[in-house]
Amino acid sequence: MSDTLVVNEIYLSLQGESTFAGLPCIFIRLAACDLRCSYCDTAYAFTEGEKQTLGQVQAAVHRLAGPFKRVRSAEGGVRNASESRHARYDLPLVELTGGEPLLQKNSLPLMRALCDDGFTVLLETSGAHDIAPVDPRVKRIMDLKCPGSGEASRNRWENLSCLKGSDEIKFVIATVEDYEWAKQCIAEHKLDALCPLLFSWAHPLGPEQQSKSLKKLPAGQTPISRRDLAERIMADALPVRFQVQLHKVIWAPEQRGV
Repeated sequence: MSDTLVVNEIYLSLQGESTFAGLPCIFIRLAACDLRCSYCDTAYAFTEGEKQTLGQVQAAVHRLAGPFKRVRSAEGGVRNASESRHARYDLPLVELTGGEPLLQKNSLPLMRALCDDGFTVLLETSGAHDIAPVDPRVKRIMDLKCPGSGEASRNRWENLSCLKGSDEIKFVIATVEDYEWAKQCIAEHKLDALCPLLFSWAHPLGPEQQSKSLKKLPAGQTPISRRDLAERIMADALPVRFQVQLHKVIWAPEQRGV
């Protein structure tokens, strides 16, 4: 089997979502996705990308991570990385995103290799594919698609039994109906006992981000504002973390490579 991946972009930024929000993170955005969520802001990754070997991807990650490299001694102190070959990367994080990373089977050995290299590795996945083969050291951030996405039928419910306490479940909330669906889902499946839960407000797409390939927001649904979402979470005492996409607060929402 070829040891290549189709990569859209690799870049250093701040983690914009999840419980790791605000931390330096190297993003490996892989090309292709088999979902077309109504709010998708990375439709360019559906088709844009070039083949790179696993070694090339690893080399790019190490190059970007170089300034962060530290070595922990047996006594717990931090020494210069040049003093030892046994380096550990506390930062930056490394995240595989997309697109849908699990569509490319070589994402699995890449994640394993990055864990072996000492990185904290995150995986952003749609929840439509089997997460069981992912290296157990990887922190999986898995979507459960709400009705407003247009892709709720693609949720792979069997994945819930694979989740660990170090994983996270993300609901992207675009409408009032999404909120009610997610609230019911948490209660029905007792999700708060599994792992941290994220409610991510669906930032409206700008003209540059819209794609004709995306699903339409289902008829009859009511868009929800970020304030309304935050207030509903508090009023209902939901055991979730509210989040906005931090990178869209810092940079232009349509900007790539951030």
